[in-house]
Amino acid sequence: MTRPDWRGQVSPHWMNRDVELLIAARVCMSSGRALAGVLVPIYLAKIGFSGGMLGVLFAVTGVVSALLTGAVAFLSDRFGRKTFIIALPLVAAGSAVVFALTRNTALVFAFAAAGSFGRSGGAGGGAVGPYLPAEQAYLADSVGSTWRNSLFGRVAFASSLGALIGVGVLAWIPDAAQAIGMSELDAYRPAFIALSIVSLAAGLLPLTISPQRVPVPKHRGGISLPQKSWPVLIKLWVVNSILGLAFGFYGPFITYWLYRRYGAGPGMVGALYAFINVAGMFGNLGAAGAARRLGVVKTIVVTRVVGAILIFPMVLAPFFWLAGAVYLIRMVVMRMGMPLRQSYVMGVVPQEERAVVSGLSRLPTQATSAATPPLAGYVFDNVSMSLPFELGSIIQVITAGVYWMFFRNLRPPEEALRVVETAAAPAKPKPDELGATGQ
Repeated sequence: MTRPDWRGQVSPHWMNRDVELLIAARVCMSSGRALAGVLVPIYLAKIGFSGGMLGVLFAVTGVVSALLTGAVAFLSDRFGRKTFIIALPLVAAGSAVVFALTRNTALVFAFAAAGSFGRSGGAGGGAVGPYLPAEQAYLADSVGSTWRNSLFGRVAFASSLGALIGVGVLAWIPDAAQAIGMSELDAYRPAFIALSIVSLAAGLLPLTISPQRVPVPKHRGGISLPQKSWPVLIKLWVVNSILGLAFGFYGPFITYWLYRRYGAGPGMVGALYAFINVAGMFGNLGAAGAARRLGVVKTIVVTRVVGAILIFPMVLAPFFWLAGAVYLIRMVVMRMGMPLRQSYVMGVVPQEERAVVSGLSRLPTQATSAATPPLAGYVFDNVSMSLPFELGSIIQVITAGVYWMFFRNLRPPEEALRVVETAAAPAKPKPDELGATGQ
């Protein structure tokens, strides 16, 4: 019996040193993002922010995040992706230090926006924020199309691992600090310092990666705009504009909702998110297999519909761990679609336009997701703790239908190749074609 090649599973032949460093950086950055997703909403609620104030903060953060994402998208293909992969985590590290040192409302708003803090909970796999267009384009150019879904599945796995560290270990820092005598609010300071440290590590790890040379046509000058990808980009804008409205209703408020609805503190919320991230890792790694069986687009649509439907039993659950169990199932399903969406866009656009399309395609999501949090915050404070989630769920189902309508006939290269190979393969003879002798 042959022993499994664990080294080959962890670091396969198509993965180089630069990719490994970026995956390690993703672990660190996701750890910080997930920790911020737990700390920031609860901390701000404790220092006096209402649901409406949080909604305004999330809106401001969304606008700034969209501007930063757009800048990275436009400039990284032109001036180098490595610069942005290093710089944005350092900004997050500095923002966390400010949170540790002050409770001034203006500074909290400014540096929450600069660091993209608090817009998603730690169960989201630690999404890494505005530098994502540069990172995704760098990764997509580092491997062949055959391995791209597997690579993005591993990157999503790394995000889940980082988020697990952030919410399963670091989120307990406020509780531990209170246990040794710190006040309730001061106990958050060492947690924000921990957030700064992991973000700093995320910026330092890629220092030695190779600067990619991206082929940019000579006739372009200044800021690069996509030339070949407009049909795909416009469809993504429509889909992501609707998706942003859905996300804005509930995405930034998950931690706040758990705190308000069930009285859960950072340790309890972190424990739930830790369970979700452990389970979500397997969804990440199963993404490539699901795409091979169903097709990338169909898998994305199915995961979005199922994820939307599961919101209803989650918000109606009478106690914390039942809601958490439904949320766990939802996030495992959603995690399967996340790396496929990223890989799909990278596969259907030209190499030289990957970063700009990745960034521009996200701008509508970030813009429209900044529009709905103030309304959601008002509804949380004055109407219902479940209605924003239910509205977001309905809009998400609509998004899935539009996505299917737009992209069901646009296959990525590796999937189109399999279709061609299958069509070219000789057909097996049917039983009645074998002859009367029954051969």
